[in-house]
Amino acid sequence: MDRKIRVVQYGSGKMSVYTMRYVYEKGAEIVGAFDVNPEIIGKDIGEIMGNEKKGIEVVSVEKAREMLGVLKPDICIVTTMSLLSDVEDALMLCAELGINAITTCEEAFFPGNSNPILTHRLDEMAKKNNCTITGSGYQDIYWGQLISSIAGSTHKITKIKGSSSYNVEDYGIALAKAHGAGLSMEEFDKEVASSDRISEEERLKIIERGEFAPSYMWNVNGWLAKKLDLTIISQTQKCVPQTYGKDLFSSTLNMNIKAGNATGMSAVVTSETKEGITIETECIGKVYATDEFDKNEWTVYGEPDTTIVVSRPATVELTCASIVNRIPDVINSEPGYVPTACMNDLNYRVKPLNVYVNE
Repeated sequence: MDRKIRVVQYGSGKMSVYTMRYVYEKGAEIVGAFDVNPEIIGKDIGEIMGNEKKGIEVVSVEKAREMLGVLKPDICIVTTMSLLSDVEDALMLCAELGINAITTCEEAFFPGNSNPILTHRLDEMAKKNNCTITGSGYQDIYWGQLISSIAGSTHKITKIKGSSSYNVEDYGIALAKAHGAGLSMEEFDKEVASSDRISEEERLKIIERGEFAPSYMWNVNGWLAKKLDLTIISQTQKCVPQTYGKDLFSSTLNMNIKAGNATGMSAVVTSETKEGITIETECIGKVYATDEFDKNEWTVYGEPDTTIVVSRPATVELTCASIVNRIPDVINSEPGYVPTACMNDLNYRVKPLNVYVNE
């Protein structure tokens, strides 16, 4: 492509501070921005990024359809919520208008195994209007490509086990609430844990109805299976509350979490495959105490065993860099809802993003 890639930012909160700056620094440009927060609407995006004004003001999402039709961007970055149903309006709008879209929504990483109905609708609309919809972020490398690369150097695999922790304070109120942060043990059991005390048959029915609320690793296991050409025959999920021995203040929730109440949760997903390989993954999302930090650890068991540990990853920045580096892959992709497991491996972009876009 012989011009700058035109990008629209949908959701102009914490994550957009990085995605928008990275877009500019990778040689593309922001041509529009949307949000629902009246405190953000009307601000110049340069003010949000903490630098000079760019001449682009954040407008209400209510004007998104009208403005997208006028702006005709090459791609839309959606950084709002964590469930596919929560970003349905934004993604479907892009699909209807024939605009490529990439989102940090965790379920969107591989939504076909948790919300197949909505995924199919988005896929059909995107194909109809010749655009691509996908999800990416931190998990694209650190829960996905990194593990598939290790697998590529392994002769025989019997099990893949992974664990990743992150501070929910970094991602906004919706994510913190989705992890049960601030709930009492009784509330957590009723509102979070109880949804997983069901049979596999019951879970499948909920998934088929599009009413399932997956943990992040549920979709990661599906992504890994797709990438490694494995066939999942059964998959279970269990959510366990995380607690701390002292009171913790959450700036995101604007509340003091009492000692013994949930600071977040651990979600363990176990997948059995037709090929005999077990995938067991755990994500721990909680409000951190001062001595806690992000950690990502994976082991591929077999011949040989290999363990890789990433301590203190800058999860927010890595998420946003992954989104921006993925932009050429999305634009180059075939139409439809295309998980990144079906795209090329994610690469560092040393040249302006448009250089990597096929004519």
